[in-house]
Amino acid sequence: MNLLLTKSYTYGIMLFLAISCTATSGKKNPDTLRTGAERTKLYLHLLKDQKVGFVGNHTSMIGHTHLVDSLLKLGINIVRVFSPEHGFRGNADAGAVIASGIDQKSGLPVISLYGDHKKPTKDDLKDIELFIFDIQDVGVRFYTYISTMTYVMEACAENNIPLIILDRPNPNGHYVDGPVLDTTFRSFIGLHAVPVVHGMTVGEYARMLNGEGWLENGLQCDIKLIPVENYTHHTFYELPVNPSPNLKNMNAIYLYPSLCFFEGTIVSVGRGTEHPFEVFGHPDFAIGSYVFTPESMKGAGNPKYEGQNCYGTSLISYTKTSGIPYQINLSWLFNYYDYFKEKDGFFNSYFDKLAGTDKLRKKIENGISDEEIKISWQDDLNAFKKIRKKYLLYDE
Repeated sequence: MNLLLTKSYTYGIMLFLAISCTATSGKKNPDTLRTGAERTKLYLHLLKDQKVGFVGNHTSMIGHTHLVDSLLKLGINIVRVFSPEHGFRGNADAGAVIASGIDQKSGLPVISLYGDHKKPTKDDLKDIELFIFDIQDVGVRFYTYISTMTYVMEACAENNIPLIILDRPNPNGHYVDGPVLDTTFRSFIGLHAVPVVHGMTVGEYARMLNGEGWLENGLQCDIKLIPVENYTHHTFYELPVNPSPNLKNMNAIYLYPSLCFFEGTIVSVGRGTEHPFEVFGHPDFAIGSYVFTPESMKGAGNPKYEGQNCYGTSLISYTKTSGIPYQINLSWLFNYYDYFKEKDGFFNSYFDKLAGTDKLRKKIENGISDEEIKISWQDDLNAFKKIRKKYLLYDE
């Protein structure tokens, strides 16, 4: 590196450090909490003179600046970026196939890791010497960012490429609940034998994947983990950027583990409205006191029951009145199942993938109460908690 570039790099580092020291993660977040991305002193020196691959999306921010844009200004050689579900800039529908292409803002090539191409190939990794993973997760098994991380870890391990994981808080990291996945039902919305709410940051989860030998063929990924500073699993963290188009606020993020089960039923969870995962209903739910009409919009194309009035339930003020959930609530699912007379059509094939088992659906169909179902989870949950405890980085 010549003298001019060295001076430019040094000045850029100083500017970047200044930005990271003043960046805030939302006015309600603890002043002392700093995400892995914000702790630039711990990883910037590792990127110098390296050909870097970046796995991230619109949540990969330091304050109001995207990390990729900042690194490029520093002269860091980012070869290409890799995008998860919803795309690199985070505006695609859930489940929509993400096309590879060019990021208009940075000019970098973007490799999609969603659709039929979920794992980086050898060609994708050409010339890359180091990977960065920086994505805000919400701590729920069927939220696909941890599956993307799994495949990136496997690709890095297979090709001897180190991976830097910039950790971020888990807004649902304060509890563990739900059925543990039966690997017979393994899919991209559930790869590992973990409960619906696993209570781990992505960094802790990555440690577990390595430690338990859960990567393909028991591979070990060379991880450099940059932890969150001054975080515990009971730290309130308000996400500064919505993690995906249909999780628009913290209320929806807290309700998501409970309400997403409706995605495997005839019930709408409000996609195509201003309150997805805060409202739910059906055109024929006659006792519903809340009415919403799904319409196609950015991030929610062709929603369920588009243009039809859905009658149901509003939880828009739920966390303000009931507090932050510490467990999955099955009562809403039970109430709707009990109401509809045509039981055979209530669930679809997606439900068992979300649950990670067919036991939950079968118990509901057989009239087992929600209390009994939650009791039936406990042995598996206790076994998972023993595994989880080995890999925690932050106090509970």
